[in-house]
Amino acid sequence: MRTGIFGGSFDPIHRGHLTIAHEMMRSCELDRILFIPAPAPPHKTRQKLTPFHHRLAMTRLAVADCPAFSVSDLEAQRQGKSYSIDTLRQLHRHHPEDEFFLLIGMDSFLAFDSWKNYADFFPLCHLVVALRPGSSFEPQSGRLPVALAPHFCYDSQLGAYRHASGNRLFFLEETFCPVSSTEVRQRLKEHRSVADMIPAGVLDYIVRYHLYSNT
Repeated sequence: MRTGIFGGSFDPIHRGHLTIAHEMMRSCELDRILFIPAPAPPHKTRQKLTPFHHRLAMTRLAVADCPAFSVSDLEAQRQGKSYSIDTLRQLHRHHPEDEFFLLIGMDSFLAFDSWKNYADFFPLCHLVVALRPGSSFEPQSGRLPVALAPHFCYDSQLGAYRHASGNRLFFLEETFCPVSSTEVRQRLKEHRSVADMIPAGVLDYIVRYHLYSNT
């Protein structure tokens, strides 16, 4: 099974997340995508997150209408920070026959060597990079980030960068949805509409539990 991994704080999940997931599904010809909310993302030490059970519930509501999308609380079953390499290794143990595709943003891609045990990812999964308008990186330039360059070579037959394990780099270039969780939280705090930014079920949940509001 070809399985996509979409991790994040999802605080809250929004339509931009879902749009990218659909493009990833189509571009990489996936069978399913696992959304994995992080209880304690190591890169967001200064941000006070909404309690995990709320973020998990909102993510489940957001993907409820798509049979190929599911939500896992795998990272909540471990103690400490939510390191992606630990999650990936655990998924390999649970689903040894699966082929994994890990979605990361351009910022993470350019600083991938800051991730815990970053080189261990390459034989375990394909990397799927969500590009952003205005990024200085061009997939066809032949210039990978310094930390990744020794690990990948360009395969002209595939038209893609390939690791010795056979795993590849994929770049999502079609979709850009200018929505961020930060903007959603700010709009809700100011009692402004977010109906076009998040699924209706998620908005109902936020209203029911008075999330992201001082009142």
